[in-house]
Amino acid sequence: MRNQDSRLLPLQNQSETVSIRPGVSVLSVLKHLNYKPWYALAEFVDNSIQSTLQNLDELRSKEGEDYVLKVDIELEEYDEGRIIIRDNAAGIKYEDYHRAFRPAEIPPDRSGLAEFGMGMKSAACWFSPQWSVRTSALGENVQREIRFNIEEIITDSVEELTILTTEEGEESHYTEITLTALHKLPSGRTLSKIKEHLTDIYRVFIREGILQLTFKGDVLDYEEPPILEAPMYNANNEPEGDPLVWRVSLDDFDFGDELKATGFAALRAEGSTKYSGFSLFRRNRVIEGSADEKYRPQHIFGAPNSYVYQRLFGEIHLEGFDVSHTKDGFRWDENEMPFLELLKERLNQSPLPLLRQANNYRANPPRREVEEVAEQVTERTVMSLSLAREAIEKTFTDQVEEGPPESVEDMRLVSTRYLDLDFENKKWRIVLEMSDESSVGDFISLSESVIENEDGGGRELLGVRVSLSHPFMRRFVGIDSEKLEPVIRLVAAFALSEKLARDAGVRRCGTMRLRFNKIIKDALSRG
Repeated sequence: MRNQDSRLLPLQNQSETVSIRPGVSVLSVLKHLNYKPWYALAEFVDNSIQSTLQNLDELRSKEGEDYVLKVDIELEEYDEGRIIIRDNAAGIKYEDYHRAFRPAEIPPDRSGLAEFGMGMKSAACWFSPQWSVRTSALGENVQREIRFNIEEIITDSVEELTILTTEEGEESHYTEITLTALHKLPSGRTLSKIKEHLTDIYRVFIREGILQLTFKGDVLDYEEPPILEAPMYNANNEPEGDPLVWRVSLDDFDFGDELKATGFAALRAEGSTKYSGFSLFRRNRVIEGSADEKYRPQHIFGAPNSYVYQRLFGEIHLEGFDVSHTKDGFRWDENEMPFLELLKERLNQSPLPLLRQANNYRANPPRREVEEVAEQVTERTVMSLSLAREAIEKTFTDQVEEGPPESVEDMRLVSTRYLDLDFENKKWRIVLEMSDESSVGDFISLSESVIENEDGGGRELLGVRVSLSHPFMRRFVGIDSEKLEPVIRLVAAFALSEKLARDAGVRRCGTMRLRFNKIIKDALSRG
């Protein structure tokens, strides 16, 4: 830093220093913070917004009522990488300059987005060992620049840095932060994630016309997810009544100790396990729940494959809660579960019970999604079959008995259910059993006989047993009820079809079941 300063001295009209003590040693460890790139960049945007909001009347007086804060983030990916953040906010005023560069110097007003006195310094050191800030404050006719070289500051125990001051027109007001020789150079998929997260984090300021945020030349614009408009669906997944807009207000949601929540909750018109969920705000800025990292507590959303998980979303503005110093999460203490209990109750209240509607509503997925899923599943299934040709060919040499036995061997069962029904002029009793006995090789087992006793009433008996420990079930179904139920229903239909075909005179009906059991075990249970 000494050599760097001396080279720049001839360019200065004035020479002044700024103290960066106490605690300059902390600057060397800031690169190890648990930041994500979008949260680190958000620290700079926070400062720009705060500068604008604190000086909005003066900025509009100077620039006109249509003044808009513009923050431009540039990323140069060649060499060691460089990030430049520019804004047209009010700049860093002289009276704030010395405080702005001292570590952990808490600002006098903590009611805005800049409240810890570490945001810019933490983010800059996390990204880069060499960074500079160049600024011209509203109403001042100077430009000030300060340069940080963290290695030299630590090695030489530097406690003061030179402010490089040059003349500037009074009409200028801006700040430019340059980060060089990056520790972490964002690239690939991270770049699109940065855009998504920054757009989500600052959606309120963007849609209210306060902020125009640009990343790598692209203006970030937030699009509201379409809200479901549909009749209320009952427990049988059937519509009732006229279409409704499934959005509820959460205004005046007060749960004591000066803790409050406002906002809204709604159901997405199109389900999405990636983008559903809540975004939690503080002071109009998303703290938790941006882009694909939404706030989805299991107490409300359930498992990732649930219908609530796919459709419920919303914005919740919290008051009275503290946040982490990196502003990527709330410090709930013991208040999260009481909040969730009240929120869940509110989400299921009439006349728009969102949770019930999400569970009951069914819609045909878009053709595009059906095609994508169908292609993926078909490709994987064909691959499994092609890798197991011998197993398939072997099924054609097996001999099959004329019919299933009257009973199957006793084994450990986890569930047994009986169903009596009249069908095709016969009385039936279907016994559906599920076993977790690992010694069972067949996926589906059948038994049949006639019940002659009084309880049976001369009914035809069809016993259907499904192995829950079968490799196909372990790999693709598990104990998830929403996956298990459709499989069991298909098995029951398969078994009943075999029985009816045999009664109609079709010979060797069991051949299909025997070969089905072999193929699903030896071929389709594999990866």
